[in-house]
Amino acid sequence: MTAACRFCSRPLARTFCDLGMSPLSNAFIKPGDAHRMEPFYPLHTYVCTNCFLVQLEQFETPANIFSDYVYFSSYSDTWLVHSRKFAEYAVREFGLNANSLVIEAASNDGYLLQYFKQAGIPVLGIEPAQNVAAAALAKGIPTVTEFLGVQSAQKLAADGKRADLLIGNNVFAHVPDLNDFAAGLHTLLKPAGVLSLEFPHLLQLMQNNQFDTIYHEHFSYFSFGTALRVLAKHGMTVFDVEELSTHGGSLRVYASPDPARRPTPQVQQMLDCERTAGFDKAATYAAFAEQVKTTKRALLHFLLAAKDAGKSVVGYGAPAKANTLLNYCGIRTDFIEFTVDRSPHKQGLLLPGTRIPVMHPDRIFERKPDYVLILPWNIKDEIIGQMAGIRDWGGQFVVPMPRPTVC
Repeated sequence: MTAACRFCSRPLARTFCDLGMSPLSNAFIKPGDAHRMEPFYPLHTYVCTNCFLVQLEQFETPANIFSDYVYFSSYSDTWLVHSRKFAEYAVREFGLNANSLVIEAASNDGYLLQYFKQAGIPVLGIEPAQNVAAAALAKGIPTVTEFLGVQSAQKLAADGKRADLLIGNNVFAHVPDLNDFAAGLHTLLKPAGVLSLEFPHLLQLMQNNQFDTIYHEHFSYFSFGTALRVLAKHGMTVFDVEELSTHGGSLRVYASPDPARRPTPQVQQMLDCERTAGFDKAATYAAFAEQVKTTKRALLHFLLAAKDAGKSVVGYGAPAKANTLLNYCGIRTDFIEFTVDRSPHKQGLLLPGTRIPVMHPDRIFERKPDYVLILPWNIKDEIIGQMAGIRDWGGQFVVPMPRPTVC
C-alpha cells in the first residue's frame, strides 16, 4: 500500500533517498545484549510532489523511540553557547520579564530554559523522555513528561499555561503526526505570543550532502516554504527567519497567531532563494540520491586505503547521524576500532547495528590512533579544539561530510 504524506495526505511515490535498512539511531546496545538480534527498518525517504515535504514512513511509535533517550543536550559546549545567546536575544527582543512564560517543547535536560530562569523569567519544559526530564528537574527546571499535541496542549492551556514565547529546537522533524503537533503549538500560544522553531534546513542537507542526518527519529525534513505552509494551515503566520550554522545549516523561524506582526523582507528572500534552487520542482529532489552514493564510495575508499597502509582509525562522537553513516556504508570494527563520547549515558554501550564500542575520550590518548573520524561533524571545531593533543603523535582528524577530508 502506498504511504500518504503526513502533511497533505497525498500519495508518496517519489523517492528522495534510499539508505537501505537500518536500526533506530539512538537504540544503543548493552554489551550483554550484543548477541541478540535488533530490528532494522527501511531508511527510505520520499518527497511529496504536492507540498514538497521530504519524509520517512513511521515504523516505530514516538513512545518507543523517545521515552528513554540517550541524547542530553548539555554535553555540547557549542550548543550551550548557542542556547545562551538565543535566550539573551529573546529576552530583549520580545520584552520578556517576570510576568512572562517561556515554554519549550522537547526541552531535553533544561539546556536552554536554564538561561531564561537565570534571567528571572518563568519557564516550563515539555519533555517526553522520562530520564532526560529527570535531569531537567534536578536543575530546578519545571518539566512535564508529555508528548506535545492538541490534547496535551489543551490540558496545559486549561491550567493557565500559555506561552509568551514558545520554543521548539530540533523537534519539528521528530513528530510523526505533524498536523497534531502544529495544532498543539498554536493552542499553547497566547494570542500575541511568538513561536520560535529551529530545524535543519533541507537546502543545506542537499547542497552539502548531509544524508547522515536522515534517521528514523527524524520523520520529516523541511524546506522553509514547506514549514511556512504547515504553520499557516494551523493559524500561525511566519514573520521572520534566520539562517544558523548549527547542525550543518539550520533555520530559525518566528511565527505568531497575531495578525499585527508583518513579515520581514527576509521571509520573501528565503522563499526566493529556495525557488531559485528549484525547490518547487520535483526533479530537483531526484538528483540527491547520486550524491549520497558518491560520498559512500569516497569514505570507503579512504578507509580501505588507510587500513591497507596499516593505519589505525577510531571515531569521535556517538551521535544519531553517525549510526546512519556507519550502517549505510557498512563500517564496523574492521574499519573503526571504537568511538568515544563525552556523555556518560553512551559510554560503555555499543552503536546500534555496527556494534562499535563507545568509550571515554581519554581512550584516544591511550590508543594514539593515526586518524580520528569526527562523526558529529557539525561541531568539528569544538572537537578539534578539545582533542588537539592528538597532533603530538602525528594523529589527524577526518571529517566525513560533504566528502571525506583530512585536517
